[in-house]
Amino acid sequence: MTVHFIGAGPGAPDLLTLRAVERLGRCSVCLYAGSLIPTAVLEHLKPGAEAINTAGMALEDIITRMIEATAAGDDVARLHSGDLALYSALAEQLRRLAAADIDYTLTPGVPAFSAAAAALAQELTVPEVGQSLVITRTQGRASNMPAGETLETFAASGTTLAIHLSLQVVVEVVERLLPFYGAACPAAIVQRASWAEERVIRAPLGELDGAAETLAAKRNAIIFVGPVLGATDFRESKLYDPTHRSRYRWASED
Repeated sequence: MTVHFIGAGPGAPDLLTLRAVERLGRCSVCLYAGSLIPTAVLEHLKPGAEAINTAGMALEDIITRMIEATAAGDDVARLHSGDLALYSALAEQLRRLAAADIDYTLTPGVPAFSAAAAALAQELTVPEVGQSLVITRTQGRASNMPAGETLETFAASGTTLAIHLSLQVVVEVVERLLPFYGAACPAAIVQRASWAEERVIRAPLGELDGAAETLAAKRNAIIFVGPVLGATDFRESKLYDPTHRSRYRWASED
């Protein structure tokens, strides 16, 4: 039997991929992160499937439940919020399943930063303004940041930052970024992107910490900083320019 790791997306139950819905619909056991995934997502489970909230479970308990379920002949769905590739604590689970010789699959999900950009009605890469995106976080209790992966290191490039898991230290974030971006640099906070209670705040970087005080909760948010957030007068890409030649389209002769 198989454990299917599934990215549940940012929250909205209709933002799961078709593959995610199909795999959820055929698993008899589902382990899900209840503190991050709305219960509406569980409506994709097949009737009678056992749904287990892992919010209060330790890693070894989760792995034990997977082993028990597969030994009993059940496929298991392991639901993680957002996309599996980012901040999902996936690696340690895969290591243990490999040691137990249990098969697994990975189904990607819509990442939270992408849903947050949609909430901002914003492209995060704008021609000649910003062509890179740094996805990072600040130091937390769950794990240490590697040496060299600091806000200051990334900010020195001036590129767009998508800072996860850091709303509780937004004052510190603003203080550390101001020397690089300046107080007038566009910034934003998107909390619970795609949820019914989604909140969007836009403010200059120098005012962002004050604007964040209107948010009752201090979690489930992404902080964005960078010039692209306010770019309007920019040079358009040549991608669809009629004079631009590519392997797929000849330049217009007009």
